[in-house]
Amino acid sequence: MLLLAARGDGQGGYRLILVGIGVGAVLSGLNTVLLAMGDLDRAAAAQIWLAGSLNARGWSHVWPAAIGLAAILPVALHHARRLALLEMGDEMASQLGVPPARTRTIMVLTAVALTAIATAAAGPIAFVALAGPQLARRLTASADAPLISGALAGAALLVGADLASQRVAFAINLPIGLATGLLGGGYLLWLVRQGSRS
Repeated sequence: MLLLAARGDGQGGYRLILVGIGVGAVLSGLNTVLLAMGDLDRAAAAQIWLAGSLNARGWSHVWPAAIGLAAILPVALHHARRLALLEMGDEMASQLGVPPARTRTIMVLTAVALTAIATAAAGPIAFVALAGPQLARRLTASADAPLISGALAGAALLVGADLASQRVAFAINLPIGLATGLLGGGYLLWLVRQGSRS
């Protein structure tokens, strides 16, 4: 995605987002084709995993995720300050001694690795990564990138959505990925509405 989004002046934020949406749509279509071509039992099991679920998760799922987190988190924390400077723009970050392209590439790869660890443990769970940092930034009023507080807010959102999906959602136990998708979609609409007012 970084290569597809690259231009002569580096990777633009909106361009990277649009390329990500396009690549996600293509891979989602490919995934659907593979599910349709596969064995029915395996396709049903894969569909349950694709919905994202915390059901039947135990310590055997926690330890590999914890080891991966311990290996990758120091890289994210080390580059957190550079990420905050990068928000001021590539030119300003370069003047302050931060290499924009290198920092962006390292942080994107770090984010992909952390997302892969979480997805391997529980399946794809939508909108937590979008809502967690935004909520943390509003609660802490911090100017820096909210890495730790964003992760804690995301964890709290996940636990809250899981409890809500077990207790109140249509009298059935919704997979957590569907519950966060419903909540996150509403949150995204609210963010767009707030942005259009300002």
